Amino acid sequence: MKKSTLALAVIGAAILGVGGFTWSQVTQPGNGAAPVPPPPPQVEQAAGQSQDPLLAQRTKGSSDAPITIYEIGDFQCPACRMFFTSTLPHLMREYIETGKAKLIYINFPIVELHPNAAAAHEFAMCAARQDRFWPVHDLLYGHQSTWERMDDPGSYFKLLADSAHLDGGKLNTCLNSGSTRWLVAADFQMSAKAGIRSTPSFVVEGGLLAGAAPIESWRPLLDSIYTAKTGTR
Repeated sequence: MKKSTLALAVIGAAILGVGGFTWSQVTQPGNGAAPVPPPPPQVEQAAGQSQDPLLAQRTKGSSDAPITIYEIGDFQCPACRMFFTSTLPHLMREYIETGKAKLIYINFPIVELHPNAAAAHEFAMCAARQDRFWPVHDLLYGHQSTWERMDDPGSYFKLLADSAHLDGGKLNTCLNSGSTRWLVAADFQMSAKAGIRSTPSFVVEGGLLAGAAPIESWRPLLDSIYTAKTGTR
């Protein structure tokens, strides 16, 4: 089995496992929930071409962390930005940087609501090819209010690329070839098949947390999982 097929199968199995929730689903009011639109067009891979799903590059935290959090997000989603600004810093300090949890980002651009999202996700995945996914992730959410209003955000993304210290030539080659488009489409399709209907959504050890929940909702959940898996507090 190719590396890309195996890694995507691991992601898919984790997301598709949300059918049997091990804890209660939490939905935050006003989180931008919307029906899932048709997925972006599937990009045909060239025969024999090896594709890397860039899983390591879009993972925060230790590979040995006992808890895995899959964040299913949309870079143009206001609630996703709310999670980024208000909850993620606490998760980083209390769980990810302490080795208790790792976070894996899954692409879910809701293009019917957010017309610039697909381009943003493709840009982020091209940045991942240069191991710069997380700096671009932070810049996209940090400047969301600027690029989301643009008819064509491509030029602005190149300014963000400079801030993230990307190689412009490699970025242009990646974007012009569409070589990461299939990754965005694959993430979307797996998540939609699992029943994901809004962003942000989080899959944590077989359970689903939907919406930009505050850290107060995360702490008892993660603490209980950590204790169950390690026998410590």
